[in-house]
Amino acid sequence: MEYVYAALLLNSAEKEINEDTLTDVIEAAGIEADEARIKALTTALEDVDIEEAVQKQAAAPAAPAQTGATEEQGEKEDEEEEEEDEEEEVSEEEAAEGLGSLFED
Repeated sequence: MEYVYAALLLNSAEKEINEDTLTDVIEAAGIEADEARIKALTTALEDVDIEEAVQKQAAAPAAPAQTGATEEQGEKEDEEEEEEDEEEEVSEEEAAEGLGSLFED
């Protein structure tokens, strides 16, 4: 993520985003620069208008982030709902059995 932040910082400062400038920003932040990651990022950003991409993202409707923790929480909630439904079914069955005993001879 630091590499993307470095690219955004360079873009904001209206500096050229290349391997040298990215390396300088990363190292200035006290992070050991990974040449492969820097090359990959500069290659990926060659045909990207960062300003346009940022504006599109900012204009997109806000959606909740789907992180692993959020997904796990959603799964737990689904499981809890299923357990509650099962408990309700059992309770209804038990209630029906109890009512049935009232009508037995």
